[in-house]
Amino acid sequence: MSVVANETRATQSLPLGMPPARFLRDYWQKRPLLIRDFFPGGIDAISPNDLAGLACEEAALSRIISRDAKRERWTLRNGPFRETEFARLGKKDWTLLVQDVDKWDADVAALLDRFRFIPSWRVDDVMVSYATDGGGVGPHVDNYDVFLIQARGQRRWRISADPRASKEFRDDSELKLLREFAPTHEWTLDSGDALYLPPGVPHDGVALGECMTCSVGMRAPAQAELLLDFAEFLAEPLGDDLRYTDPDLAPAHDANEIDDDALARLRVAMPQFTHVDQSILAHWFGCFITRYRSAQIAAARARSADDVRHRLPRAILLRNPFSRFAWRRVGRAAELFVTGEAWRCSLAFARLVCAEREIDGGKLAAVAAGADALQTLTALINAGHLQFSRRRDRAARR
Repeated sequence: MSVVANETRATQSLPLGMPPARFLRDYWQKRPLLIRDFFPGGIDAISPNDLAGLACEEAALSRIISRDAKRERWTLRNGPFRETEFARLGKKDWTLLVQDVDKWDADVAALLDRFRFIPSWRVDDVMVSYATDGGGVGPHVDNYDVFLIQARGQRRWRISADPRASKEFRDDSELKLLREFAPTHEWTLDSGDALYLPPGVPHDGVALGECMTCSVGMRAPAQAELLLDFAEFLAEPLGDDLRYTDPDLAPAHDANEIDDDALARLRVAMPQFTHVDQSILAHWFGCFITRYRSAQIAAARARSADDVRHRLPRAILLRNPFSRFAWRRVGRAAELFVTGEAWRCSLAFARLVCAEREIDGGKLAAVAAGADALQTLTALINAGHLQFSRRRDRAARR
């Protein structure tokens, strides 16, 4: 088994070990890359106990996968779990996985700042796993880009770089495990190392002792899903109730903008709609991509526009971690997309509410001075996408 030459070491100025433009040109959706010291020293964003506690929550998406090392078989159990269940699992050969941890934990969400060279709407979630010695999910294939970051401990990763490798699944497991897996490359990742895999690369990771891994997965809607949703969008006014890819991606000027290059790639993914008007395509895609894989947002307590105007200058607003934001330039203004809905607003307003998880109310008041902007802001607050932080309010009252 050989060691692939596609290995680099991160530096403080180049976290990828190279400029983002070179990574996107040479590796993104093309070939794997091992990045040593991507997060130097590892990641302390969440502890194993906190992850287990999250897996006990009704709303969290969690799984436990146990491995029978002698027979090379894996079994799956879905959460939520009871605390007492973890004590019965033993000290080897099992893994706890929790999806969307970035939506629950601000420290985990902060890890995504390292990926600002990729549009934020392209990022799906941060899945965090805790594994005991020998734990893993078995050989499998993902149909999306993924960065596998070693948060704690060590994990041995094996991949197959053979383009002819079989992608057939086993029929003796409810997990989508590969029937055959012949690895061509192998690494041991230490704390802070990361392995980037483009879509379709067979891989298998096994814990060497206790370890934690953060998997940053990308969003790749299937062409059929794009087509069906767009067809419904076009049909709605009439009264009748392959994958998105970007191997030529360049560094994002604004991580939250849906630019013309993204729409051009969308037309490639949807050749049936080559002649659809650009503004219609952009409006639909902005709504779709911010709604795609979003949880339902609970509406907040209704506030009036006057109340919002009064509180705003001395407040901090927090973005709901389950709400997805993106924007699209429309002439000198912008169209703001939030979890499937669209609003026209100024460029300054769109950029500000998309850029920060904690938004300074004074800055927001400056770009939302007009009646229309204030109504949009009030609607976002009342829909639960933005909320007032109590910290600034309490400080103001003191």
